[in-house]
Amino acid sequence: MQDNATEVTAAGIARLAGVGRAAVSNWRRRHADFPKPVGGTETSPSFALAEVEAWLRKQGKLAEVPLRERVWQQLAGHPEGPVTALVHAGCVLLLIHERPTVWLDVSAGSDARLAAMLPDALEQVLVPRFGVTRDARVHKRRSTGGTAAVNAPDAARTAPAVHTAPAVNTPRSVNSIPAVHIPAGPELLPSAPLLRGAAELAAELGARQTFEFLLGRHLDANPRQYTLTPAELARLMAELAGPARTVLDPACGTGALLRAVDTRPDQELYAQDSAPELAALTALRSALHARVTVRAAVGDTLRAEAYPELRADAVLCHPPFNERNWGHDELAYDPRWEYGFPARTESELAWVQHALARLRDGGTAVLLMPPAAASRRSGRRIRADLLRRGALRAVVALPVGAAPPYNIPLHLWVLRRPDRTPAQPQVLLADTGRFAGEGRGGPDWQAVRDAVLDAWRAFERAGECEERPGLARSVPVIELLDDDVDLAPARHLPPPVAADGAQQLTAVRERLGETLRLTADLTPPPADSARPARWPLTTVGELARGGALVMRTGGSGGRTRVPVLTDHDVLAGTAPSGTLPESDEEAVLAEPGDVVVPVLGGGSVARVIDDSTAGAALGRNLVLLRPDPTALDPWFLAGFLRGTANNRQASSYASTATRLDVRRLQLPRLPLDEQRRYGGRFRALDEFERALRHAGRLGEQLVRGMYDGLTDGTVAPG
Repeated sequence: MQDNATEVTAAGIARLAGVGRAAVSNWRRRHADFPKPVGGTETSPSFALAEVEAWLRKQGKLAEVPLRERVWQQLAGHPEGPVTALVHAGCVLLLIHERPTVWLDVSAGSDARLAAMLPDALEQVLVPRFGVTRDARVHKRRSTGGTAAVNAPDAARTAPAVHTAPAVNTPRSVNSIPAVHIPAGPELLPSAPLLRGAAELAAELGARQTFEFLLGRHLDANPRQYTLTPAELARLMAELAGPARTVLDPACGTGALLRAVDTRPDQELYAQDSAPELAALTALRSALHARVTVRAAVGDTLRAEAYPELRADAVLCHPPFNERNWGHDELAYDPRWEYGFPARTESELAWVQHALARLRDGGTAVLLMPPAAASRRSGRRIRADLLRRGALRAVVALPVGAAPPYNIPLHLWVLRRPDRTPAQPQVLLADTGRFAGEGRGGPDWQAVRDAVLDAWRAFERAGECEERPGLARSVPVIELLDDDVDLAPARHLPPPVAADGAQQLTAVRERLGETLRLTADLTPPPADSARPARWPLTTVGELARGGALVMRTGGSGGRTRVPVLTDHDVLAGTAPSGTLPESDEEAVLAEPGDVVVPVLGGGSVARVIDDSTAGAALGRNLVLLRPDPTALDPWFLAGFLRGTANNRQASSYASTATRLDVRRLQLPRLPLDEQRRYGGRFRALDEFERALRHAGRLGEQLVRGMYDGLTDGTVAPG
């Protein structure tokens, strides 16, 4: 059933039709019958989805709105907001996952009947999974009476109050509220079309995959509202913690850390967050991911912890950084400060001690920490006591780009609640900065994971590990207990062994010389002047409609892990370096002869895929053009797409970004033989450009190696 009340923005229309927003603006100006706004604002109007769909189909710009897009637009245009819609959809998807026949009975008939019957049906699932009680299922969240710190880094800073249920069946503080409630019929009625669409999508993808798709699309659409824990980092943190039956995330956000935990029989997952919506999403996501006991609560963890009697096997936490209003004044005598009362500026050390307080003896906690927490003078006494008593077991420096903020090399702290004081305590220090990727491609996660886990497992077995210069070392605690108690790994690791440094620099110099000679050979010949050509022009959009090429957009990781070609890789001319989360949405894999174009940034760039890049998945903000070789030469296509004037007329400009509408890019109508003549010249220019880039990289490597060699004494001055 189509929801006539669902509204869609201009950006949503562009996504439906596969065009840029500038094209939608042109349609509104040029077509008198374009649907009129039904809501929004003058600068950002919204339109009825049903009217937009009918208009696009009438214009031949759309055969049918894809099911995924329809459901997403229903969620994004929900009158109570997309997060409430996500929670309602998650509840129903859990019902479909566990009681499909109940859903079939409830969904038969009108929307009003669905909304009236659904609360009783949800009770059959939500009560046993989350401990929700039926008798007071609509209970307003109490105000904290101030600007309480939001627990999760991926929480919006201001979270509106929502209706929630009373206590879960777990010992907890009276100040916390469980995250999931049974929505009442009037709450569910506006969501009825979305719920039917989500059920239809679940029949195609599966309930869990449908929820992950909708959640992932929401997070991608609102990048400034959330600071997420990347999936690869969450997996590493879970592996460092090891197998666990009871796991707590006291700042759960959207549940990335709990989702990374390997499931096991009789497992119990506990979560808490100050933002009610995020705690609910974590609970639903965890319950859909595995048949485990899930308890999620709403509340400020430091001020009003939900599970004061819990003793977990593992605690995983990505706390908010640099919070001043974390409860310093009112929590001075809290029993959790076993290692010292944290200063007002040391909120992260309050989270560390909270994690240790919720562990059983011998349990492990892994926290993501800002690097300043390892060296700030205000925290040195607590760090010293953590070391003396054997609670802090490892500090791992991550590469730049591992997690937001991406320009800072964050740390992982691995802690263990001491069951005994070690006779000769040591702490593992590791630095994986060498595995940072180029630009926005992210680090080499496989190399980071292998290095960290190898060092940690060796350290766990023997209480020490073999020194690996520049990478890992187990340090006696006594060496760290000075006036600063500085735990930054880079300050305590010996530099990498520079064996044969001079010989390596000689080899780099020889390669640079060869590349410079090749660059000279590839330098284009003098340009011949010619009169401006007056070719008949066509556009990429027209060629796509005529079947001369196929146009695809990237952004899905698929089910199989393959290298991902990012927009930065295309701009820099480097190998695929990115990652995408796994999904059931099919990835777009590049083939030789494809042309890939970045749509953000305003640069005139197009890259022809060769054998070395073929098979990579297409990343976000990229458009792939697959020309019919009997109609279009790929090098001719890529060359004309790079024209500066061509890109300027096809771009739209916002205050913070430039976006390219690839469909509007133009190229001349030329016979295939003439295309190939131009294509050969464009290909030669591409080889020259790549040689220049390679020479630049070798030159930088040689200069950096010379500076390092001269300063560390491995290279003589002459």
